[in-house]
Amino acid sequence: MKMFSKLAAATALTLIATSSHAADQVTLQLKWVTQAQFAGYYVAKDKGFYEEEGLDVEIKAGGPDISPPQVIAGGGADVVLDWMPSALASREKGLPLVNIAQPFKSSGMMLTCRKDTGITSPADFRGKTLGVWFFGNEYPFLSWMSQLGIPTEGGDDGVTVLKQGFNVDPILQKQADCVSTMTYNEYWQIIDAGLTPEDLVVFKYEEQGVSTLEDGMYVLEENLEDPAFVDKMVRFVRASMKGWKYAEENVEEAAEIVLDNDETGAQTEKHQVRMMGEIAKLTAGSDGALDPADYERTVETLLKGGSDPVITETPEGAWTHSITDQAL
Repeated sequence: MKMFSKLAAATALTLIATSSHAADQVTLQLKWVTQAQFAGYYVAKDKGFYEEEGLDVEIKAGGPDISPPQVIAGGGADVVLDWMPSALASREKGLPLVNIAQPFKSSGMMLTCRKDTGITSPADFRGKTLGVWFFGNEYPFLSWMSQLGIPTEGGDDGVTVLKQGFNVDPILQKQADCVSTMTYNEYWQIIDAGLTPEDLVVFKYEEQGVSTLEDGMYVLEENLEDPAFVDKMVRFVRASMKGWKYAEENVEEAAEIVLDNDETGAQTEKHQVRMMGEIAKLTAGSDGALDPADYERTVETLLKGGSDPVITETPEGAWTHSITDQAL
């Protein structure tokens, strides 16, 4: 009888704990539009992983006019996805973002050039026009040019920076000799537009010694002082990483889930399946916990900015394992 009472009491406590979390709301702001770059989160929601953790997660798509740091600063999200250069630059400017998880282990950023421009190495960039994304995405490029000693104000000895929209038109129309691309997205847009891999020369940032972390999860530092918020993030990270590992192992299904959540209808199955396959290469090897060595490498890269570095001093408190230690 006592054993039954203890079991009943334990069950009741479990039900109470579960019900207390049932309505916990989490708002996630993506860095870009709905696509396989964020498949893990859509999979976690679609497969019920968030629900199992007692979470009701709203996933807000990004876009060219949406800055995740601005969104979280304005109270529009609990957690945002951002590239570490942008997040650390924001932190130094006074917005205390903290990395709580890092699903992406490798960088997918590249500079893709037309072979007919004569570019065969970074030394050939001088005198050329290079397409660069801004809105926080320019930091790895500027750090790279600074390390190479190449001015970005134009001229024969420098490079002319073309503020690139989020497309590859400049290289197709020969307005730029090179454009910014990701291994999983814009590179394939160039290929689909008619150029072949043999027509192109690709420089992966990771291979140029300017590898920086991408698509980490960031929250405001002050919120980590709230035990209820921390508990919510522990469950959010755990479910999200479950979604990411499922997506890695089920590429086509993950792409279909992304397409089902694309309200614009702009994405195609071919592109999303291909993108998911490439994304899986970048998330492979990460359980969600930030590798301190990867962080330090990113910081070292950003500090090497010559007279105009991305950040001017080593950040303090910019990341924590407190969430992933509990979640994983």
